[in-house]
Amino acid sequence: MADIICVIGNKGGTGKTTLSHMLCQGFGLVGQRSVCVLTDTYREPLNPASRRYLTADARTREALAKVVDKVRALKAWLGVIDGGGNRTEMDRKLYSLADLVLLPFRDSHEDIRTVIRDLEMFPRAYAVPTQWPTNAWQREAAEKTVTEFLAPYRDRIFEPVFNLSASKLLLQTDIPNAMPTALANACRGMAHQVLDLLQITVDDEVVDRGRASLPPAVHATAQANTRTAVVA
Repeated sequence: MADIICVIGNKGGTGKTTLSHMLCQGFGLVGQRSVCVLTDTYREPLNPASRRYLTADARTREALAKVVDKVRALKAWLGVIDGGGNRTEMDRKLYSLADLVLLPFRDSHEDIRTVIRDLEMFPRAYAVPTQWPTNAWQREAAEKTVTEFLAPYRDRIFEPVFNLSASKLLLQTDIPNAMPTALANACRGMAHQVLDLLQITVDDEVVDRGRASLPPAVHATAQANTRTAVVA
């Protein structure tokens, strides 16, 4: 049975969608099969071609229920649900479904105040520093802010996901066949943090075997399952 990971949070613009796709890309790079599930009604579905993971459209409550049921039935898969921003009730719903909850936040005081509230609201959730500054001075300032305000939650904070302009490639409708090394490394690192928490062991040697090592027949079956799930 698949595990469900939900990427949520009460503030928009924290990188939930980018993180969801980076996580699924990272899973594919280490040989873990996954589905990235769209729930944000302000976004359009992305083409699954050339991705190392599947995509599913669950922008209505009915579709979400069907997709979750279908993903749960896929043995040894992971479902990553992109929750969208400013939707507290939807966040509560996704939290109740999830095996793991991630709360992305940037280094602004507003983001940190919001993620503190979310960490209190969702006691099983983990905070993920995203779009983190790469400049040494800015990074030091960001880390100081986190230490000052998030000290009580230090055991629930992931390693930062640094700001990479290449990450926008994953949000294109159609993506390139090859991704920059820096992006691949960031995706892989994020995937390992999540897999460690879920106690899932993977084989890093599958990195270049293509599309999460899915034989065509298996891929076709899984894609059909996720498509069937959103049919009314």
